[in-house]
Amino acid sequence: MRKILVVGGGYAGFYTAWKLEKRLRPEEAELTVVDPRPYMTYQPFLPEVAAGSVEARHASVSLRRHLRRTRLVAGTVTMVDHAHRRVTVRPADGPEFDLGYDVIVVTAGAVTRKFPVPGIAEQAIGMKHVEEAVAIRDRLLTAFDRASALEPGPTRRKLLTVTFVGGGFSGVEGFGELLSLGTALLKSYPELDPGELEFHLVEAQGRILPEVTDRPGRWVVRSLERRGARVHLNAQVVSAVDGHVTLSTGEEFDSGLIVWTAGNGANPVVRKHTDLPIDERGLLTVRADLRVGTDAEPVPDAWAAGDDAAVPDLTSRVPGARTVPNAQHAVRQGKLLARNIAITLRGGTAKPYVHHGLGTVATLGLGRGIFQYRRLVIKGFPAWLMHRGYHVLAVPSWERKIRVLAIWLTAAVFGRDIVSLASVEHPRDAFVSGGDPIPKQTAQLAEMVTR
Repeated sequence: MRKILVVGGGYAGFYTAWKLEKRLRPEEAELTVVDPRPYMTYQPFLPEVAAGSVEARHASVSLRRHLRRTRLVAGTVTMVDHAHRRVTVRPADGPEFDLGYDVIVVTAGAVTRKFPVPGIAEQAIGMKHVEEAVAIRDRLLTAFDRASALEPGPTRRKLLTVTFVGGGFSGVEGFGELLSLGTALLKSYPELDPGELEFHLVEAQGRILPEVTDRPGRWVVRSLERRGARVHLNAQVVSAVDGHVTLSTGEEFDSGLIVWTAGNGANPVVRKHTDLPIDERGLLTVRADLRVGTDAEPVPDAWAAGDDAAVPDLTSRVPGARTVPNAQHAVRQGKLLARNIAITLRGGTAKPYVHHGLGTVATLGLGRGIFQYRRLVIKGFPAWLMHRGYHVLAVPSWERKIRVLAIWLTAAVFGRDIVSLASVEHPRDAFVSGGDPIPKQTAQLAEMVTR
């Protein structure tokens, strides 16, 4: 029996294991997935999780519920030694250990790309995982509660100022959804002046949403600015110490919530701790059929897909083009990986990855969106409906589709749920205090919100 090891349980890893269970008989292979989290995050839903339009658990897909014949190892792969067909795993508890394999599938996923900007490590929060999206929502809601008890002034304005760094898809979608939530919250807080609510989107390039063409990108900027947002193009954050944001353009302002979405970087395991071939960006060198290596020098029994794989884009006219690291490609690559692995185990020929894009769709907040397919551009409410329709079909399993639809229908009737559960980050405070205020815990919660 062949031992197939999947490193990472994200899009590509989950779909590879899920489809291999269907394609391979139990006696043909032993499947193992190593991932520190017990679920796959459906990342396109994270902006709506942050805005309260999707329940956090519904943006996650349980690995144990769907991978019935796969051994799941809760840990992080810290080293891939393909020459000896083994990986080193670091569990949450206990010492590291080695796992052997016959075939490896590397789908470890990218990590948030950070820059050495003073204050960012202490003040900012990413938006790559469900926990981060939930924290962003709770911090905004808690900031409104705290600001409503203060007199107008710098502290109140800081609490009501939100900054997103990065104008890619995740940044723009998260920014648009949180702007929609913040604007809607003002109706429930008559103590606050709408002019005190500030949203800043900072992008180092001269445009946002590089996946769409220039004209739709400019329309998105105008749409956000009409809603009261500030979009800073050709600007970089040079400091964020104590929440005081300084831009390369010279502009300065205080921000109570800073969200970092300035792109992804190669996983450190792939970039530094493997003997598999990588390119100049630290991504795994991958052939069109998703085998690791090149046509001249393939690596036996090694496959890769997703954000950490430089997969050739056979549909592009640009020589040497690689597929864009997004969910659409990762899902389809995972499905093809399962097919190719199964067929090669039985002596067949692997199929190259060829995928013609279905277009680009993004949410810009409740009832607002943009869609582009070649020269066709759809804006506003119809694009928003297309975004929701596409993603409810794309999220794995009918159980998750039905749960997400139910939440959307409930919100359409009763509106958003605006309860903050920020205190969940300090769950023992009420128990320890016995009802009496504890300055230390109160200060911790205040610090959490202002960060």
